[in-house]
Amino acid sequence: MSVPAAHGAGSQVQVFDAVKALAFVGDLSMGQPIDHSARTAWLAVRLAAALGLAAQLQTHVAYVSLLRWSGCTANAPEIADLMGDDVNGRQAMLAVGMPAHLSGLTGPAAQIHCEVSGDVARTLGLPVPVERALRRIFETLDGGGQPHALAGSDVPIEVQLVQVAGDLEVHSRVYSLEHALAGLAARAGRQYPAEWLPALRENAADWLHTLENDPAGVDSFAPAAALPAPTAPLELIADVIDLKLPWLTGYSRRVAEAARGCAVRLGLTEAQCSRIHRAALIHGMGRAAVPNEIWNLPGMPGEAAMERLRLVPYWTARAARRIGSLADEADIASYADERLDGSGFFRGASGDAIRVEGRVLAAATQWAMWQTDRPGRARLGEEDATRRLREEAAQGRFDTKVVSALTGGPAAAPKPDHAAGLLTDREIEVLRRISHGESNKEAARTLGISPSTVRAHLENIFRKLECTTRAAATLKALTSGLL
Repeated sequence: MSVPAAHGAGSQVQVFDAVKALAFVGDLSMGQPIDHSARTAWLAVRLAAALGLAAQLQTHVAYVSLLRWSGCTANAPEIADLMGDDVNGRQAMLAVGMPAHLSGLTGPAAQIHCEVSGDVARTLGLPVPVERALRRIFETLDGGGQPHALAGSDVPIEVQLVQVAGDLEVHSRVYSLEHALAGLAARAGRQYPAEWLPALRENAADWLHTLENDPAGVDSFAPAAALPAPTAPLELIADVIDLKLPWLTGYSRRVAEAARGCAVRLGLTEAQCSRIHRAALIHGMGRAAVPNEIWNLPGMPGEAAMERLRLVPYWTARAARRIGSLADEADIASYADERLDGSGFFRGASGDAIRVEGRVLAAATQWAMWQTDRPGRARLGEEDATRRLREEAAQGRFDTKVVSALTGGPAAAPKPDHAAGLLTDREIEVLRRISHGESNKEAARTLGISPSTVRAHLENIFRKLECTTRAAATLKALTSGLL
């Protein structure tokens, strides 16, 4: 099944910039330094070259390395349920391994991750071997992996290379090169072919020395081969970001739509309108660094939690330095939580220090958030959200002209149906409820049908969208214009 992405020409971005953005989000999700995936890709390519593997395979392994964690936002709710803190829990898993008492419980989370990351690769138009490897990224040579316990030739060589490179990168950084090599030696023959070990022992020190002494080379590293599709929809990144919290499904798209409409009514140039729209789509990149347990707090967060939240726009600003054609948009996006009176974060910027693009984005994100249901806080209707935003503008927190343009425009025009007839109206209703985190029983109660009917609709939805998890169905529905 192939469905067209719902996007406009102005939202297109170079595929490799989209890959870098997703790698950045993935590294934050895993509690890793923001160059972890790039370093892993660099090491995996060097290992493949040392083994005499083909140049095309080296390119494939680079993309697999960079997108290895692109499914992390999708299974964040499941990992949070298992470990409490999805970010620090993953960080510990990479450094010390999966806790024994959880090892048998992670199969569903692995399935979600693999399905979503594979769909990401397909949407980006990456080569089939890249998609195939991402769908099997947690499988191991000896059959001890997840979610399907594949073994031998069913585990792509790209997966084996990335696993070795990832372990080398993390363990040499957290512990030492000797520790990393000892761990890799212990896994030789199980995680990867034992005949790779001499190449690792011979070259690892030099590779790591180069990484430490030429970080700019890692930042500028890019796979060499041309891609089937030169650009990809920026909405994909927005949707992947929002998967972290089911109650945020479609949020970044709503912010982008509202912000662009505001910019048009303010009479800004088309270039400014486009930048604002694109910035809104990626403004939540830094959200991946904050555990779900903090986002899901029903009341006001304590000071420790607020410190984590204040860093969200900081991490988005860091992305601006790493993502080529998205640099200006990521910088604008980092002003989403600033306020005109200086009470926002992370900079505490005020007045003229916040340019108009940032003012529009700040107002649009808050207005859309107040109209979004979240744990412990029911959404406001548009009229109440508008009244509250205008009150805060009168108190100096938001630009009054921006708020007037944002809240005074006509309702958004209906979106074109890019996948007419793919799902029935009832199936779309069910998927909308499920995509926002409702259980089968909750969706049944909301829609006035039985849980067994919801389950039957879900089975049809999964069959039509060719997926097996709710997160993957949500992503496909968003990118195809169904939600």
